[in-house]
Amino acid sequence: MKILVAEDDENLGVLLCDFLQSKGYTVKLAVDGKKAIAIYRQEPGSFQFIILDVMMPEKDGFAVAKEIRLIDKKTPILFLTAKNMEQDRLKGFELGADDYLTKPFATEELSARINAILRRTQPNGISSQVPIGLFNFNKAQSLLLKGDKSTKLTTKESALLALLANNIHEVVDRQGALRAIWGDDSYFNGRSMDVYIAKLRKLLRDDPSVQIVNVHGVGFKLMVK
Repeated sequence: MKILVAEDDENLGVLLCDFLQSKGYTVKLAVDGKKAIAIYRQEPGSFQFIILDVMMPEKDGFAVAKEIRLIDKKTPILFLTAKNMEQDRLKGFELGADDYLTKPFATEELSARINAILRRTQPNGISSQVPIGLFNFNKAQSLLLKGDKSTKLTTKESALLALLANNIHEVVDRQGALRAIWGDDSYFNGRSMDVYIAKLRKLLRDDPSVQIVNVHGVGFKLMVK
């Protein structure tokens, strides 16, 4: 399982990475909010858990969470903070946080909270294969599988399908997806994304129960009837 950690305290960041890796997780560390968003954009849909320090340079944890939640409403987010004010906790939860841990904290408590959140949000465990109707999407290998047929997806096809699959039956914001995968939401990138949506629809058409629908003025939604 892959975890994104954003923590500007270098010593704490290294400690968290070492601890989480000792628990069997793959960890990517960002030293500020801007770098956290950049790492997330490079691998959208590939993280199963996100840990954000609230007070960071460039972008704080709240801003990072808000941007991530535009395109990913399900991946658990846990805030780390030295703050212990009620309004900060409420703001974190309003932005879609799953938990809030105040510094200083014991690493074993962090581990226990991660496990508790995963048991609640993903009771069947973590898998790199996501079922989509009659298909299975292997995010790790960028493969779309159906029976004995295997289709290798391009990097952008895989990233876009991962975002849609992570938010199945929910709207994926168009501008957020463009920023996450293409880096900005310019007109030309928007046209490019429309081409990739058309390619994914063609790949998924073998199962009539699977649809990628347009939500006018907002974005797209992956539906499985």
